[in-house]
Amino acid sequence: MLSPNDKKLEKLDPFYRPSVSKQKTSAEIISEARNALRTVRTQRPFTPQEDQRKLFGPASSRTPENRPPSSFSLHACSFESSDSRPVSGTRLSPLQLKPKAPASPATEEDPCFSFPKPPLDPVKIRRISSARARLFRAASQGALLPDTGLPPADSKKTVESKETVMMGDSVVKINGVYLTESNAIGRLKSHPLQLTCDGGFREIKEQEMFKGTSSLPSHLTSGGDQGKRRARTLSCPSSSDLSRLQTKAVSKANLQEKEAEIEVDEVFWNTRIVPILHELEKEENIETVCAACTQLHHALEEGNMLGNKFKRRSILLKTLYKLVDVGSDLLSLKLAKIILALKVSRKNLLNVCKLIFKISRSEKNDSLIQNNSVLESLLEVLRSEDLKTNSEAFLYCMGTIKFISGNPGFLNEIINKGAVDILMNLIRQINENTKKCSTCSPNLGHLLVQVTATLRNLVDSPLARSKLLSVSAIPQLCTVMEQYVGDKDVCTNIVRIFSKLTSYHDCCAALANYSRCYALFLNLINNYQKKQDLVIRIVFILGNLTAKNNQAREQFSKEKGSIQTLLSLFHTFHQLDLHSQQQAYEGAELPQAQGPPSKAEDVLIKLTRLLANIAIHPGVGPALAANRPVVGLLLTMLEYKSLDDCEELVINTTATINNLSYYQVKNSVIQDKKLYIAELLLKLLVSNNMDGVLEAVRVFGNLSQDRDICDFIVQNNVHKFMIALLDAKHQDICFSACGVLLNLTVDKDKRVILKEGGGIKKLVDCLRDFGRTDWQLACLVCKTLWNFSENITNASSCFGDEDTNTLLVLLSSFLDEELALDGSFDQDLKNYHKFQWETEFKPVAQQLLKRIQRHHTFLEPLPIPSF
Repeated sequence: MLSPNDKKLEKLDPFYRPSVSKQKTSAEIISEARNALRTVRTQRPFTPQEDQRKLFGPASSRTPENRPPSSFSLHACSFESSDSRPVSGTRLSPLQLKPKAPASPATEEDPCFSFPKPPLDPVKIRRISSARARLFRAASQGALLPDTGLPPADSKKTVESKETVMMGDSVVKINGVYLTESNAIGRLKSHPLQLTCDGGFREIKEQEMFKGTSSLPSHLTSGGDQGKRRARTLSCPSSSDLSRLQTKAVSKANLQEKEAEIEVDEVFWNTRIVPILHELEKEENIETVCAACTQLHHALEEGNMLGNKFKRRSILLKTLYKLVDVGSDLLSLKLAKIILALKVSRKNLLNVCKLIFKISRSEKNDSLIQNNSVLESLLEVLRSEDLKTNSEAFLYCMGTIKFISGNPGFLNEIINKGAVDILMNLIRQINENTKKCSTCSPNLGHLLVQVTATLRNLVDSPLARSKLLSVSAIPQLCTVMEQYVGDKDVCTNIVRIFSKLTSYHDCCAALANYSRCYALFLNLINNYQKKQDLVIRIVFILGNLTAKNNQAREQFSKEKGSIQTLLSLFHTFHQLDLHSQQQAYEGAELPQAQGPPSKAEDVLIKLTRLLANIAIHPGVGPALAANRPVVGLLLTMLEYKSLDDCEELVINTTATINNLSYYQVKNSVIQDKKLYIAELLLKLLVSNNMDGVLEAVRVFGNLSQDRDICDFIVQNNVHKFMIALLDAKHQDICFSACGVLLNLTVDKDKRVILKEGGGIKKLVDCLRDFGRTDWQLACLVCKTLWNFSENITNASSCFGDEDTNTLLVLLSSFLDEELALDGSFDQDLKNYHKFQWETEFKPVAQQLLKRIQRHHTFLEPLPIPSF
């Protein structure tokens, strides 16, 4: 008579039990292969590197006439000599005004007139530069000294001449310009007069600096050997006059500061820039010209002459444009760097970007681009120039960056210079522009191809992936796909980005949380169903999302037409695979060693993986198991494909059937066709592929809960094969085979099969070999032996003397918690093992040990086994 506990153990669970929904720990990795519902892994689709560097590769959907060229001629004449705004083309009406005669250049109203001056030496340049700085500071302060009365003795009226100084009230007038005292001092220090300590002036002997200029006014010079004379002051003006003078002084100070700046620029130009330009015009030697370009860039930077505000910029650009025809890649890069630094625009910006693009098409020039820091100039163009005005220039600029981003040596440099932020900002601008215009611009579409191709290269870097997550790049990329759904090139590049990103957990979770992505991916599949390179990556991405997130499985399955879209895609590529297989047979080709999967097979591999993953969800799995088209296509795969034809496809298909066979529902097509499925699995069991064998055994583990399948197993001697697999010394295979034997021993008539082929001994060996490291397997062995020994009268006659003694020793030691859980596991893994030992192994092992002890006569002490 069985005790109540023994009766409870009579009602054994099926081989596979539903997994408990709980947070997984790192330790649970060892049991992942045991679950009835398992995710399936596969390789990311391979993207071959293009042979030639072009804006659009050979697989592009754009026709040559509908895309910008990658090859073009570029010469000095391509550049515009004037970088000003282009003419409008509108004829203007003539002015009805009488022309005035030009004023004399010597008059006071002509501020631009100046006498020619020879170049100054650097010491004098610095003197003038410092005077300009002081003048600028004084003008920027915009305050006059406080009003102070003048002594009557000093209040004298004089005739106002060209240069007048009014010091008593802190106002100075020079060349008709009123300045504050501080401004005047700065102005006069750069003037051939200098303020003396007693308020007068003395002449600076720098006549060689201003040869050809007019002589100093007589009222600013003094008689005697020193040529000094005290400046006469004007009478004190009224308060209103003073206010006007103050206002005028500030405005005139700005003008004087500008004049001083122009004067310094001209001196710097003549002394530093002109000699270099003469060197460039000689064009004697490429190395010399390149060195002169480097020197020119440094000089322009030193003189603060870069940008588009420099007066002589057009002269400089003309000289640089002429050198483009020299044809040296190194020289062209140096020229392009200077031209970009001078902030050219429109056509000239386009041409200089084309120039760099043309050079970057050759991979051997990557080192030249890197050594000359051209990348920084290109990124600055994308950062600062206007997108709408310069979309074509941006295109060739991005084309260059795309090329060099494919070079691993450039990867970190590109990312460290802020390329990810710049590119994502560019994408945001394009999204906003497209949304505002409600239409997709072809030019922006061409640009997006380059931007997304560059990002595809950058995401290989962990730093770039982290940056993309921090700037919320995934929603922006999804928006691009949504707006440019008709542009296959753009969509293909973005799904390539996602196929890389979803291979990493944090990126995969971020995309899974963007709920709109599922409908977007399904829409792309429907639009490009026969475009293998696009749909295979979409299915791969969906497989990654559903492998790691149960919510993603639910969200995807709830999208309208999701399963139907997968079935349609499955049917399309199944037909393509059949067609290609038929052509191979008609060609009577000799059998060859298995190579990589064909394009059609690769899509089917990813599809079966996706189906296996979404079947894990308890709300989706039963529906798929009851879906005849789904099950029918899976069985078709097993019918005409063998492991030799395409190993991964057959194994993935078998894994999907395993997940569906888990659900014991009334309308399950798997249950209806269980015997046919069992027949199809036989060819896997007898193969030499252990992965295929393992998947087939797992399916038998689920199906063997049915009596008809148990009969099929015995009739076809499958049980002998399961017993033989216990010797495989492979934990997963032993676990699955033991599960099938457990289900067989539920039927009393079939328990005797364990005696065939030494089944009992092999089960005991599995317990000894794997028990202390795999409590799930140990639990299955104990349950199987419990079923087998239900009607036991004598332990030795049931198990045999040797196996009985071994069982007593093993069970006793395994039930000792201190001995059983003593191991070098980390704490997380140790906790997991303890949980499995307490909940699964211990209850069954205690009952089995009691049963054996009750029906066994101890003749001698049992030895303690060593492990």
